[in-house]
Amino acid sequence: MRAQGGGRARVFVLAVLCCLAAGLTALWFLTRPQVVAASALPPYAPNIDNGKTMFDIGGCSSCHAVPKDNPDKLDRLRLGGGLALASPFGTFYAPNISPDPHDGIGAWSEASFVSALWKGTSERGAHLYPAFPYTSYQHMALNDVRDLFAFLKTLPPVAGKSRRHDLAFPFNQRWLIGGWKLLFLHGGPYVPDPAKSAQWNRGAYLVNGPGHCAECHSPRNVLGAVIDSQRFAGGPTPDGKGWVPNITPLGLRAGGKPWTERDIASFLGDGMTPDGDFAGGPMADVINNVSLLSNADRAAMAVYIASLPPIQGPTPPPKKD
Repeated sequence: MRAQGGGRARVFVLAVLCCLAAGLTALWFLTRPQVVAASALPPYAPNIDNGKTMFDIGGCSSCHAVPKDNPDKLDRLRLGGGLALASPFGTFYAPNISPDPHDGIGAWSEASFVSALWKGTSERGAHLYPAFPYTSYQHMALNDVRDLFAFLKTLPPVAGKSRRHDLAFPFNQRWLIGGWKLLFLHGGPYVPDPAKSAQWNRGAYLVNGPGHCAECHSPRNVLGAVIDSQRFAGGPTPDGKGWVPNITPLGLRAGGKPWTERDIASFLGDGMTPDGDFAGGPMADVINNVSLLSNADRAAMAVYIASLPPIQGPTPPPKKD
């Protein structure tokens, strides 16, 4: 009887170990870095002009242009990186995305670039931190991503790598990002809503995809992911020192009324609010970029933003006199 009981215990332990091994294997499979194979990219002749449009709406220069220590000499087309992005998890430093073959992305393949924007995976096959907003870039159309890559390759190479991210344990363990992606990196390229107009769909695409507006204008949970139920409803800046406004009709108001489509389109062009104030801080950088878009694209963004449902977000701190 004792031998029989010992045999059952060994079988039980073996079964538990097998289940554990299977679970770990499944977890590894589900959280491993994903890539887009070069074979998945059909032949394509890039549109450089459209690539510049994606560059402008994406605000690439806001994070990646140098030098950051002298804004008066900032060259928005020299993408050597280095901007410090403070967060509750540590400080991230924007990388060099110039065509430099050693320090930038000059040696990257097109498939590696698509993998970075769609899957959050580096050219070395490692997880990228979501300080890089690939949760929004994943919604970009493939040809737009390829056009952006082609445009970046026309820019001047800049030597010098950015410093390493300053992250404490356990946030410096990149493999943990696989679990984060499993929870929060969902979806794919934007699918137009057939019940909406072409203009609305263009605006929705620009705002939610390359424009990644929700990445700043939404509150985040304890894991740093956008809270979908309060998307566009504003919240604290990542460094906790400022506040990003609500851009639903509850937040964009002038004279007690929501901003009109015309108000929003005008603001995106010159940064002036209907009340006569002007955008400042990071939003001024956004205006510098989106003001370069066509009137049609800014109007489309305005149509979409004006259509957002009113959402009550976190309560901002009282304004200082």
